[in-house]
Amino acid sequence: MIELVIPQRRRDLGGFEVGRVLPYMKRRMVGPFIFFDHMGPVDFPAGLPRSVDVRPHPHIGLSTVTYLFDGEIMHRDSLGSEQAIRPGEVNWMTAGRGITHSERFERARREGGRMHGIQAWVALPERDEEAQPAFFHHGTEDLPTFETAGASCRLIVGEAFGARARVETHSPMFYAHWHLARDARAELPKDYSERAMYVAAGSVEADGQVLHAGDMAVFAPREAAALRAIEPAIVMGLGGEPLGERFIEWNFVSSSKERIEQAKADWRAGRMKLPDADNQEFIPLPGDPPPPANPMS
Repeated sequence: MIELVIPQRRRDLGGFEVGRVLPYMKRRMVGPFIFFDHMGPVDFPAGLPRSVDVRPHPHIGLSTVTYLFDGEIMHRDSLGSEQAIRPGEVNWMTAGRGITHSERFERARREGGRMHGIQAWVALPERDEEAQPAFFHHGTEDLPTFETAGASCRLIVGEAFGARARVETHSPMFYAHWHLARDARAELPKDYSERAMYVAAGSVEADGQVLHAGDMAVFAPREAAALRAIEPAIVMGLGGEPLGERFIEWNFVSSSKERIEQAKADWRAGRMKLPDADNQEFIPLPGDPPPPANPMS
C-alpha cells in the first residue's frame, strides 16, 4: 500500500535543473536516505561554462551515492581521489567527520552530451558520524544484475533479492535501478521497514495509482510493494532501517545541531582542506560573501 506520493520540486542550479525529492516536509527520510536529487535530464552543449560545475564544498555525517543513467562527472576530493563516474557505476563517498569534493562536467565541456542521474545522501549511524572519511568507486562488475520478463534490475547498494552489492555500507539498506519495458513489473523486498520507489522516466501504476516521472511513492512497512510499467520506464527502489532524527543544513547532516554549527564555523574559517587537484575555488557558506573572482573560472 502506498502511504505517500512525493513529487519532485525542480530547482535551477545555475545551468541545469535538479528535481529535489528528499527531504520533504511530510517525509524527511526513507530508511537512511535523507537526500534525493534527480539531475537532469539535460543536453549540455560543447563548450559548457565552468560556472555550471559544482565547485569544492564540504560534507559531514553522511555518505553520498552518485549514479548516472547518461553522461559523465569527474569527482575530486580532499583525500586525493580523482575519479570519473559513468552510467551504471557507483561513486560512494563517506564524509564522516569531514570531507570536501567537487563535481565537474569536463567531458560535456569538451564534447557536449546528455546528463541524467541521481545523487542521494545516506545518513550515517551515530557511531559512524565521526568516522574517517573515505571514497570508493565501483564498476558494474560489483553490482549484481537480474533479468526477468521485460525487466532489468541492477542492485546498486546494499542487500536485496538474495544478492549483495560490493559497496560498503554502515546500516541495513538497499538501492536498485530498474529498466522496465511496457507492462513489465518490479517489486520491492519486504524485509525493510521503510521503502520507496522513484520514477526517473516514463510512467507506472502502483496500488491503483499512476505515477509519472518525478514521483516517489513511499510504501507501508513490510507489505507487498509492486508496480507495473504503463510505458517504458526507469525506476529506482530504495529503503532500509531508520536511524533516528537527523538535522540537515546546507551540505551537513548530523544527529547534533551543535556539530553542524561547528562544521559551518570550520568551513567559514578555512579549516577544511580543499581537494589537492581542485583547490582554486570553493562554494562559500550560504549567506557569506562570495570569494574573490578567479581568473581561471
